[in-house]
Amino acid sequence: MMTTTIAMVVALPLGMGAAIYLSEYASARVRNTLKPVLEVLAGVPTVVYGYFALSFMTPLLRDVFGSDTVEIYNTASAGLVMGILILPLVCSMSEDALSAVPRSLREAAYALGATKLETATKIVFPAALSGITAAVIIALSRAIGETMIVAIAAGAGSAFTFNPFQAAETMTGHIVRISGGDLSYDTIDYNSIFAIAMMLFLMTLALNIISQRVVRRFREQYE
Repeated sequence: MMTTTIAMVVALPLGMGAAIYLSEYASARVRNTLKPVLEVLAGVPTVVYGYFALSFMTPLLRDVFGSDTVEIYNTASAGLVMGILILPLVCSMSEDALSAVPRSLREAAYALGATKLETATKIVFPAALSGITAAVIIALSRAIGETMIVAIAAGAGSAFTFNPFQAAETMTGHIVRISGGDLSYDTIDYNSIFAIAMMLFLMTLALNIISQRVVRRFREQYE
């Protein structure tokens, strides 16, 4: 939950801002250039992001906050880089939802004297709320199920802490460590990975069910 929260704090404002810019402000040439560049980030293997967090983000945090405060393995660097990972997902899906809003709504807002910013935030954004909410929940599910970044950068010690600068093992990281083959079959530790996997499945399933209900609840249909 800590790494997912940090990732969403990074991805939501940046992703929404980028989506509004691409949909409402950017020219067609800029949009056709920037959007594929953002989507390329989603195609980078997560193990690359993991070592990026360990070799770049962690030293950066240690330089800023001090090496005595930030441990080599910590949930902050994993969460920040995970936010970069899901940023293209939030941006791309939100931009698609914003672009699907009919131009007639924008023209009506302009006719009433609304500025471009007011039109984007008070007209277009609420009209695309169902698609944006779906993007947020899908990104949240993606962050909860992320494995390699947290397994590499967050640490592998069994610790329960709310300090983001300390090492802590996530649920997915625990599965990676336990399934490495060092434990005997049918032991409690070995069987725990199936319980954790089931919990992760139920969490993502619940998020997807909520997403579908939200989309149906707030979906706008235009003629």
